[in-house]
This record gives sequence, C-alpha cells and structure tokens, in this order.
Amino acid sequence: MNIDQVERFGKSIIQHGSENDRVYLIKLDKTDLPSILSWIDNLATLHSYSKAFVKIPVSAQTVFSAEGYRVEATIPGLFRGEEDGLFMARYYDDERRSDPDAALVQKVLDASFIKAEQRHSTSLPADCVCRLSNPTHCREMAELYQKTFASYPFPIQDPEYLATTMAKNVLYAGVWKKDRLLALASAEIDHQNGNAELTDFATHPDWRGHGLANLLLQRLEKELQLFEIKTCYTIARATSFGMNICFAQNGYQFSGTLVNNTQIAGGLESMNVWHKGLEEIENV
Repeated sequence: MNIDQVERFGKSIIQHGSENDRVYLIKLDKTDLPSILSWIDNLATLHSYSKAFVKIPVSAQTVFSAEGYRVEATIPGLFRGEEDGLFMARYYDDERRSDPDAALVQKVLDASFIKAEQRHSTSLPADCVCRLSNPTHCREMAELYQKTFASYPFPIQDPEYLATTMAKNVLYAGVWKKDRLLALASAEIDHQNGNAELTDFATHPDWRGHGLANLLLQRLEKELQLFEIKTCYTIARATSFGMNICFAQNGYQFSGTLVNNTQIAGGLESMNVWHKGLEEIENV
C-alpha cells in the first residue's frame, strides 16, 4: 500500500499522494498565504490529483473561495474556541464531486438525528477495563487496525508510526479484556489551536455491538479536559450507521459532508464531520 506523504510548505503542513488522490492542507499558517494556493494547485496538476481539501480558519475563506474552493463543513470555534473553522474543497474531476452513495449517506444522517435524542450510556463488559494505551501496546494496536481496515489514510497499521504519534500529540485509548485488546480510538490534539480530532475507532469483529466506541469516546473526552482544548470534532465514514450514531448520541452536532474524500477500507468514501464544544462535556 502506498502511503500519502506529509510535508511542509513554509510553516503549513500538507498531506498528498495517490492513495487518497488528493492534496490535504492539514494545518495552515496564514503567513503562507496566498502563495500556498498556487503551490497546492501545481501539486494537484503535477500528480493529476482529483481533489484539494483544506482545513482553514474562516478568516481565510475569501482567499480560497476566489480560487474555486467551496465549503463542505463548518466547525464553530475550531480555532482556540474563538474563530470558526472550515473544510473547503476544490475538485479537479467533476466525477469526484458526485457521491454515488448520497442516498445512503442521507439515511445514516436521518437515523443519527433520530438517535441523538437517546443519549447513550454504556457499561464496561465483565472483566474489561478502558484505559490509555502506552508504547508497549503499539504492536497489538497495529494488529487490530490491520484487522479492521483494508486501507487507511494514515499508516496506523505500523507500530512505529503509532509510537511516534503517541510521543507527540496523540492519545490512544483502548478497551481490554485481561491482556486482549478489544477496541481502540485516538484523540489527535492541536495544542496551538485548542482543538482535538477524535478518530481511528476500531473494534475487534467479535466485540462489535457492545458500545465500546461510546466508552472510548467518553474516556478520551475526559482526558482532553486536562488540556486547554476548546473544541472536539470527528471525521466519520458517512455510510457508517454505528459511528455517526455514536457521535450524535454523545452530543456532537453535524457540520457537513466531505464528498468522496478519503481512501478507507479499499475505496474512496465520503466523510461526515461532527463537532462538540469541550464545555459541553460533562464533568464526571
């Protein structure tokens, strides 16, 4: 599997490659405007990527809109709880902007909005614990991710990659039954901008349907209260009833859909963005 590469342009961070067939501006430093737009465009043209996808503060919207980018999702207070964040996209191939699963995506959203009224509480199964992972767990974590995803936009099936991210800015939480890892999730913390992305949810096939994703989400939220984080968000597979309902039932609000955005489990999929302010997380 080819892994998309992460590199810097000035002080900004970009991921690009054939695996996701896109350029993704992960983190924008405003000092790189406007030159970063032509660099993204040249990169997309050079490699024939069909999409450019950016995460930016709303104050940069006008510059990107002028280059053909359109808003796909909005997260209130993404930047330090003070400024809204946008996911914007520019399509270089008209086919990519059309989602063949649009009807199913809408069904998932409809079900999630209904289920949002039923807040979810889950108890740990017998003999299980939910705790943060540490570097000694990375090989077992990678094995669980290998079982769960045929492909993924980041190399989470690599123990060394997991250890590297764990040492930097990513918290991993797992549900364990004795020495067996049943489920995993992570929180990628952006300390500078006061937000965290809840991601990388995976449950062993034998343990699906036990609400373990809810337990992991709630545990990571509690851990994030120890940091100066203002906003939590997720980018969830748009056709996954389970994950979208999980976030809806835990008080997250729908932000928008990123069309044909991510190569995951063997093909390009649309992703739904959900958000919640950290002050909305109950202290327990």
